[in-house]
Amino acid sequence: MDARAIRHGPRDGYGLMCAAAAGALHAIQATWPAARRLLLCCGAGNNGGDGYVLARLAREQGLGVTLAALLDPARLGGDARRAYEDFASGGGIVQEFEPDLLLAADLVVDALFGTGLDRPVEGQFLRCIEAINAAAVPVLALDVPSGLHADTGSVLGQAVVADLTVTFVALKTGLFLGEAVDHVGRLVLDSLGIQPTDEDGAPCLRRLDDTEGRQWLRPRRRNAHKGDHGRVLLVGGGPGMPGAIRLAAEGALRVGAGLVVVATRPEHVAAIVACRPEIICHGVEDVTGLRPLLEACDVLALGPGLGRDGWAHALWGAALERLVPTVMDADALNFLAAEPHRRDDWVLTPHPGEAARLLAESTARVQADRLAAVRHLQSRFGGACVLKGAGSLVLDGDGSPGLCDAGNPGMAAAGMGDVLTGIIAGLLAQGLPLGAAARVGTRLHARVGDAEAERGERGLLASDLLAGLRPWVNLS
Repeated sequence: MDARAIRHGPRDGYGLMCAAAAGALHAIQATWPAARRLLLCCGAGNNGGDGYVLARLAREQGLGVTLAALLDPARLGGDARRAYEDFASGGGIVQEFEPDLLLAADLVVDALFGTGLDRPVEGQFLRCIEAINAAAVPVLALDVPSGLHADTGSVLGQAVVADLTVTFVALKTGLFLGEAVDHVGRLVLDSLGIQPTDEDGAPCLRRLDDTEGRQWLRPRRRNAHKGDHGRVLLVGGGPGMPGAIRLAAEGALRVGAGLVVVATRPEHVAAIVACRPEIICHGVEDVTGLRPLLEACDVLALGPGLGRDGWAHALWGAALERLVPTVMDADALNFLAAEPHRRDDWVLTPHPGEAARLLAESTARVQADRLAAVRHLQSRFGGACVLKGAGSLVLDGDGSPGLCDAGNPGMAAAGMGDVLTGIIAGLLAQGLPLGAAARVGTRLHARVGDAEAERGERGLLASDLLAGLRPWVNLS
């Protein structure tokens, strides 16, 4: 997009660099209006060039500027060289970076590396990043926090922890994936007036919003009855785990499924019905007791609290013989990892550890490139896949992956995945296609979690989301 704009637009590369620096200066003044002393840490390439232009513009507006170069300016080329020369010709002075420079700064600007970094940070750059992160000074990152991989969001040894990142032209996938959430801070996009065209190809990700949910969850007909809204069967709740299947079942109810049936261990029936009498709950000793329930359902959800014993494995195998839209979570995914096969009518909802088992990889490798992992999962197992975590990814094999940038750390709690399983199953029961149910369900789950976390993230319970779901499925 940048190259196309230079090729066809009114500005050359240096003109875009100046526009980027002007946008960054505006963001500084809007966010830190009292900041009078800026420390700019500049590296090579266009990211360093952005820093030199920003330093020149800040000086012209009367701000105190200290520019620390991590690379001899004499080695700069192209637009970055011109940016340095314009800074120097206006009286700007370049210094070598020393940690003590941070003591006199109101704000640090990270202009060390741009989008092209693909190797671990080392040497003086590593020492600079460590010093920036150790200082009690706010940080603005230009385009991408230095040390963060712009495609995957993985940290290349060490990365700047920014309070604000101003990114240019378009959003980069690495600002939303992997470890990025702990490094980007508040994110601002300055497109520099460049709009995407067909020439640029399809986006790598599409951020989920409420639009698709509004389209599917329209007001019901006045003469609707429960049979119009689907019958969900949830199988799970092994020994000592009635809570998981109960949370999933209520999740399906709360998004509007017509009938919700649970097949679980007989000893759990009383507890589940006592806390939520709207759930139809059957104690199932073996496959014989499960088969009539399977024949009557429109949608299946397998896995919450299922366990790994013989009872669980037998029910899992029998349930997969029923070819209806199916949501697979928790121990159902662990069985699938051991006995892999592919279907086009299911939604898999693994967290990173379960994804690692499904792909026979390490959890660290999954997290290092979450976008590649969700693609591999969908390609190998079919259907739709929700790779859970900070920045959940949803892919159904039709178009770009969906990115859920809602949600919060309070949702890293037991039972949250069970609620998501029920939500997606309940949406499937109401006629949403596989991919739509996965995307809308993931977005709903995160949005309700954020609403409930307004009273505080720590101590947020999965069950807190259940009552909060109703307003979010009645937005139309």
